[in-house]
Amino acid sequence: MRLSVVIPVYNEKGTIFKIIDRVLQESMVSEVIVVDDYSVDGTKELLKERKLDPKVKLFFHDRNKGKGAALRTGFKEVSCDVVIVQDADLEYDPSDYKNLMIPIERGDADVVYGTRLSGGRPQRVHMFWHKVGNNVISIIADILFNATLTDIETGYKMIRTSLLKELNIKSNGFGFEPEFTAKVLKRQARVYEVPIAYYGRTYAEGKKIFWYHGLEAILTLIKYRFVD
Repeated sequence: MRLSVVIPVYNEKGTIFKIIDRVLQESMVSEVIVVDDYSVDGTKELLKERKLDPKVKLFFHDRNKGKGAALRTGFKEVSCDVVIVQDADLEYDPSDYKNLMIPIERGDADVVYGTRLSGGRPQRVHMFWHKVGNNVISIIADILFNATLTDIETGYKMIRTSLLKELNIKSNGFGFEPEFTAKVLKRQARVYEVPIAYYGRTYAEGKKIFWYHGLEAILTLIKYRFVD
């Protein structure tokens, strides 16, 4: 199956070309859609100047709109059977794509989450309270939608393009993660989890998630439990 990789980018000039190169090393990748969300650290200029592989498509926002908005821009350009979201840092390893794809290729799954919490792959040991927060959010999602997900905030979500087009994602920021989860579960999509590696960053290294994003995630889950 052909895979589209959508990469939302904001201020990642130190890692953007490294992650693009790693993504392109995966044979199942047919296209890479990079959406710069109005970076102000030079990322945008570097992307415009560098000659990239023909598989890479570039899009640029004229103002900062948020991760969800950048993903919506990218999703509109997808042409392959399956889509995965890839953050522009180096926290996630594209070599995990092949394992994430297996349940979809077998016809078992419509959506596959890469879970950082089930073991079996390398994990950076840090940020205990982030893990606690993620567990709380995942438990709330499971209660609201009668599911058993362990890691709804994971950056690796692989989905059949046909289903993605039905979701009508509206969140502009990090609310994308809980909205995506709520909508695929409400549609009773076949969702699987697969262990992935996680090379987490600290705030000094560029991490952008804060405590209030957790509150936003919980409110978004509750909202989309009752509206669509």
